[in-house]
Amino acid sequence: MRNQALAAMGLAAVLSAGSGALAQVMLDISTVTCDQFIKYKVADPKLIAVWLNGYFHGKRADTKVDTQKLNADADEVEKFCFKNPQAALMQSVESIVGSGN
Repeated sequence: MRNQALAAMGLAAVLSAGSGALAQVMLDISTVTCDQFIKYKVADPKLIAVWLNGYFHGKRADTKVDTQKLNADADEVEKFCFKNPQAALMQSVESIVGSGN
């Protein structure tokens, strides 16, 4: 739980430190679609991918980051999202990287 809270605070800090033109400060990842993800409609997809990686690793109590796997998983999610733009992003990521349960 602590890792999830830290990941959420990190994402909030990154998003709030961005451009002044960025109107949305808080983002509910559970409502983001693949279309919004791949088209940069809510934030830079790489930032979201890093947050999601931390979220799912936190569910597994895994504090290690395999940067090569992170990049490979992000590429896989992007490919999936191009084929399924209306899919929910979190469920799409979960199907690729696993839930950690």
